[in-house]
Amino acid sequence: MSGNSFGKIFKVSTFGESHGIALGGIIDGMPPKFYLSESDIQKELDRRKPGNSKYTSYRKENDKIEILSGLYNGMTTGASIGILVKNNDFKSEDYNNIKDIYRPGHADYTYSIKYGHRDYRGGGRSSARETVIRVAAGAIAKKYLKNVFNTEIKGYISQIGNINCEFLDWKYINLNDFFCPNDYIINDLSNLINKLRENGDSIGAKVSVVITNVPYGLGEPVFDKLDADLSHAIMSINAVKGIEIGDGFNVIYQKGSENRDNMSSKGFLSNHSGGILGGISTGQDILINVAIKPTSSISIEGNTIDKYGNDVKILVKGRHDPCVGIRAVPVIESMISIVLMDHVLRYRSQCNSLLK
Repeated sequence: MSGNSFGKIFKVSTFGESHGIALGGIIDGMPPKFYLSESDIQKELDRRKPGNSKYTSYRKENDKIEILSGLYNGMTTGASIGILVKNNDFKSEDYNNIKDIYRPGHADYTYSIKYGHRDYRGGGRSSARETVIRVAAGAIAKKYLKNVFNTEIKGYISQIGNINCEFLDWKYINLNDFFCPNDYIINDLSNLINKLRENGDSIGAKVSVVITNVPYGLGEPVFDKLDADLSHAIMSINAVKGIEIGDGFNVIYQKGSENRDNMSSKGFLSNHSGGILGGISTGQDILINVAIKPTSSISIEGNTIDKYGNDVKILVKGRHDPCVGIRAVPVIESMISIVLMDHVLRYRSQCNSLLK
């Protein structure tokens, strides 16, 4: 199986399965002599891990990070950074009744026809459990970008189902279980998730991300456009079905005179482009919206087929998120961090004297 690595200079490779012993990763390209500790990574993993709230999966994982290599005396050495997160609370028996059945909306069918078999225990390699290593790697990139450039990558839930989460202030995001940027819609969100769980159903969500203090000049003008690499990174996350940068699909309704970002001697007068022009960062804030589909594992009976091609009914039991978008926020932030870190190092390799 290929496709387990991402990035060119800052390169992240992952391994492991949802119900295996552990998940791990190798991070290449990290600059040396940068202070790093397991606690820097752990705080990001704690934002992502299941079992944190009654509104997400009841699977209880410690998600304790172990750094196996690449550090000496608290600093990066320039060598590969090896990381490991052990699985503690997997219940493979929950999946015995569907081991021969393809779950609608999952990778079961495509995985099976491609490889000739599949790990039915929680999805195996195609499980969102794999993203724990992405968040660990992203935590390293996020700290570097913050310390060196004061770049911040901050996401929040801007919509769940038909409930819009109006942005009021970043301070609210860590004060509730929904990564919601206000304090007045929490009861509505709670009632929605509780009702969905009671009915055995799920709902989609929109995640919005604002990236500030972005170095200008990141990205290449042809195949490796910054927005292209960001899209690749974000679309590689489980359950992501759409991405907008800047005005996104609203550009359909705009005239050129409305959409273009006029400039003056003091800088840009608007940011419809979302901080990227011609695939290269402008130095403005990068603005991203991400669409997350509803969790496919639900306890409402549906139609599918088994591995022999027979029509069967399916009802999925287990500890699944009524809205997987809630836990997607730190994963999206992490993949963005990895992309920006990679492009910073690529910029330095060619245009070091210009990077600001």
